[in-house]
Amino acid sequence: MESMARQRTAPQDDDQPGDPSVLPELEDAVWMHHAREFAHTSFWAVARRLPRLVHEAVALAWATSRRDTVASIGLNVAAGVMTTFGLLATTSVLRELFAAGPTPDRVRSAAPALIVAAAAVSARGGLTIAAGWAQARLTPQINYQVELRLFEATTAVDLAAFDDAGFAEEMDRVRDRGMGEAAYIVDHTVNLVTGVVGMLATAVAVTVIQPLLLPFLLLAAVPQAVTAVRMARREYLAMLARITRQRRMWMLAHLMANRRTAAEVRAYQMRGFLLAEYRAVMAVETRAQLRLVRSQTGTRVVGASVAGLATFGVYAVLGGLLLNGMVALAAAATAMLALQSARTSLGVAVVATNSLYEDALYYQDYRDFLDRAHTRVPIGGDRVADGVDAIEVDEVSLRYPDTDAPAVDRVSLTVRRGEVIALVGENGSGKTTLAKLIAGLYRPTGGVIRWDGVDAAELDPRALGAQVAVMTQDWWRFPFTAGQNIRVGRHDRPSDRPGPSVQEAAASAAAHDMIVGLPHGYDTLLDREFKNGHELSGGQWQRLVAARGLYRDAALLICDEPSAALDARAEHALFQHLRRRPDRAVVLITHRLANVRHADRIFVMDRGRLVQHGSHDELMAAGGLYRELFELQASGYLAGTDDALPR
Repeated sequence: MESMARQRTAPQDDDQPGDPSVLPELEDAVWMHHAREFAHTSFWAVARRLPRLVHEAVALAWATSRRDTVASIGLNVAAGVMTTFGLLATTSVLRELFAAGPTPDRVRSAAPALIVAAAAVSARGGLTIAAGWAQARLTPQINYQVELRLFEATTAVDLAAFDDAGFAEEMDRVRDRGMGEAAYIVDHTVNLVTGVVGMLATAVAVTVIQPLLLPFLLLAAVPQAVTAVRMARREYLAMLARITRQRRMWMLAHLMANRRTAAEVRAYQMRGFLLAEYRAVMAVETRAQLRLVRSQTGTRVVGASVAGLATFGVYAVLGGLLLNGMVALAAAATAMLALQSARTSLGVAVVATNSLYEDALYYQDYRDFLDRAHTRVPIGGDRVADGVDAIEVDEVSLRYPDTDAPAVDRVSLTVRRGEVIALVGENGSGKTTLAKLIAGLYRPTGGVIRWDGVDAAELDPRALGAQVAVMTQDWWRFPFTAGQNIRVGRHDRPSDRPGPSVQEAAASAAAHDMIVGLPHGYDTLLDREFKNGHELSGGQWQRLVAARGLYRDAALLICDEPSAALDARAEHALFQHLRRRPDRAVVLITHRLANVRHADRIFVMDRGRLVQHGSHDELMAAGGLYRELFELQASGYLAGTDDALPR
């Protein structure tokens, strides 16, 4: 893509805006990953790879549905055979009609061949429809299998995979385009087979009628093939040149017609700014489209002219052969029909070849991603964790990919059942990462974590995960009902397993009264994009998320800023509940230090290291980072501190 810097230094190119844009250059979209590679690959290089691509496509279709694969290809081949029969029958019809004798006699003589020709055309039409039906059946089946395999992979990989920029980029690319190309490569392969079979059927018919005509028909088809290839390439390159502008227009359009941006657009009176940006890009895009229309028309005119000359040449050759008695008039007339049929089949084959090659590049991304995802699936032992009395963190470290400093650096602590421990520190100190390590969401790059003396790596990952509940600060607004949003915390709970009800969990998180007040109570759908959907505030959502974590009723509860959006009453109710469960270990992370005063132990972190630990009173007496942070917050509640604030 052309960069904005180049746009600004080349205003003479009327493909570019005349005024410098305020907006920076857009990154290449993931669905354009192979665009430039394909744009600079010759058609003949594409054609050389066709056998392997066709084999891959047929293997994919075969693995999905053998019956529909055989039907879609076999019926197209049969339709090609009917094309041959139709052309041969047409020759017989014309031969009888052009013969000497009274017209009624000639018509009666041509009738049998005419019936055969009509039957062949009808059969070809029916076979084509049946082949299309089988081909259309393959598409949803392939999409289902491909999408299911992808999501089976993305939901199985470890959490650390999503912190790997390369893995995340590949996943986005595959999800946005790689999946969809699977069905397309099968479609294009069937279309390619259809086109090739059509050309072969025509060639066979012409060879049977008069072998001398075959080379001339092939030569007449060359201009059509060259024109089709050039048109496809020119359109593709034009699309590449325009895509950055189009994406900028889509982005601006989204900003101007979106419920989530509407308030800020009006508050900052951005209407004029956004419209000016849109007009500038739209003017350039309109001129580019008009130029493309002129270019396409020119290409079509040249191609049609050359093809017309070639066709005229074929007709001249046919005339010469007729004059010399080397070709019958009926054969010559059939040859002209065959030429039209060959042109159509050739066009189908050329377009399918181009599309198949590009789509195969993206489908290969999909296959590569599945292979990579398979290596990121966590493999634990077979020991089952059934509850926990103590979790020991022994000299544990974690370093994220592409970072120099560790997020957690040789930390040791113990979490015991019935305790509430608090992790305290400034932003970026490693609290959340340490909590995820304790929860088993990450595996340490150094040290060991033991559950009741057993290395967590020896435990079954699914069984270990069943013992953990997490109230995260990065919660997601699932588009489910209020009751479902809580129930997904333990959606697979057997009916005979004890645990809180949905209403009990909601009450413990101060969410029950809020949910009852919704239009349909616990059955209220929480997404405005759906009919009868309802929207919650941030604080209401956080109560729901807290209820979900409490409904899970796990042996270890991780609370990462569980009250950041809660009001004072809801926050008090939540923390009162967290202190009432002697059968559960709680790891609490919060910047509101008043809520950690009653924790059994407080661990203070700084730059990934554990720098202090103890009770609130012990840490206040010792001084240091914890006391400094606590007094900074407490000063806001002390009388007379207003005078010390900057004005």
